[in-house]
Amino acid sequence: MSNYQNKVVIVTGAGNGIGSVIATHYARKGASVALWDRDPKGLRIVQEAFEKEGFVSSSLVIDLTNPDEIVTGIEQVKTSFGRIDVLINNAGLGRTQSPYDLAVDDWDYVLNTNLRGSFLCAREAARVMRTQGRGAIVNIASTRALMSEANTEAYAASKGGILALTHALAISLGPDHINVNAISPGWIETGDYNQLKASDHAQHPAGRVGKPDDIARACLYLTNPENDFITGANLIVDGGMTRKMIYEE
Repeated sequence: MSNYQNKVVIVTGAGNGIGSVIATHYARKGASVALWDRDPKGLRIVQEAFEKEGFVSSSLVIDLTNPDEIVTGIEQVKTSFGRIDVLINNAGLGRTQSPYDLAVDDWDYVLNTNLRGSFLCAREAARVMRTQGRGAIVNIASTRALMSEANTEAYAASKGGILALTHALAISLGPDHINVNAISPGWIETGDYNQLKASDHAQHPAGRVGKPDDIARACLYLTNPENDFITGANLIVDGGMTRKMIYEE
């Protein structure tokens, strides 16, 4: 796997869960990592852990529904580190509510965070990347862009939009040598993995529930400069679940 020394990586939603693990993987590869999250407490905990490890990083409390904060955040990263090589659009949230009851404000908040926020982060980061002659963007979507449980309309729509956004950006930014890909995680356990049941693992063709490390390794693969022939792709990391036919017995 390529070394990320002298590379600058932005990870949104880095204050917990998958985002913090992605950020850690890049830092261990030698990258300078800009940690973004709307949760100051979680962000502070990750930043302190990075400092103890001697990783080069910065942190910024940012609300992705605010376009001005995104523009300012990109400017701060460029000022601090001089460049931006990789953007991981990981931040996301949902609202589980019947479509009969889902408020417009809740719909807008999910779409503006997950989809519009990803677009604006990508656009502003790409402005910097194209001056460098290369860059890589990974948008974290979801298998829920392809299949659903009930009452997840806003989340599913936002993640489906991210898949479309990914291939559109891949075409538009290709002439600037900016690769844009998506990762669609399935069940990635961010809680106590040891509390999972044997049946949780057994239902996956891969034989286990996913871990945040699985997504981090996928990010490293897609942003490796040696893999610059991959763009516009959606890498499904779900242990095979979306390929499994399930019928009532």
